[in-house]
Amino acid sequence: MTDADPVEGAEPAREPAAEPAREPAHEVGVGPWPGGPDAWPMDDRYDRELLAAGDRRNVEDRYRYWTMEAIVADLDERRHPFHVAIENWQHDMNIGSIVRSANAFLAAEVHIIGRRRWNRRGAMVTDRYQHVRHHEDVAAFTAWATDAGIPVIAVDNVEGSVPVDRAELPERCVLLFGQEGPGLSAEAVAAASGVVEITQYGSTRSINASAAAAVVMYEWCRRWA
Repeated sequence: MTDADPVEGAEPAREPAAEPAREPAHEVGVGPWPGGPDAWPMDDRYDRELLAAGDRRNVEDRYRYWTMEAIVADLDERRHPFHVAIENWQHDMNIGSIVRSANAFLAAEVHIIGRRRWNRRGAMVTDRYQHVRHHEDVAAFTAWATDAGIPVIAVDNVEGSVPVDRAELPERCVLLFGQEGPGLSAEAVAAASGVVEITQYGSTRSINASAAAAVVMYEWCRRWA
């Protein structure tokens, strides 16, 4: 018997299964401006490099091909009067996601309390379009809020907190969020004019910090936007 002879009782060799066809990758955004340079808009809001190469950024369609500065200027004309503040003692990775939600809900400004450095990965570059201010500690942040005449509304499920759907939520305010796990510091809660919480229906005592921030920002927009 040669190497080519089939072994008695063995199954015939099978052709390797064909790999399933892969879906083409979905491209975000738009390609170069149709018609080439001769058709480019003359408006100063447009970025010549984006017009030539295409705009693949995660921005609303109305901002396609706009410069970052033009987008920020347009947002500044429409920003809501609520601010967002976050304590940053433990370099919480949720901060980036909260900044991203603040951009989505068009917050006036985001305030980082504590460490100046924060994890920007979750922001997905939305911090480029969102004003972010740093405060060394709760005392410095409270002094800013007092000078600006803006009430601070703490968000935490501590004793005495009121469900946010039934709480007074001023149109002009700062929504103050704490760290994942420990929540707000006692100093931050004491500095607030009100404390709200999110009603929950399952077995867990708390929800993710960035998810909580998005819920409360949406509740503000539901009432005032």
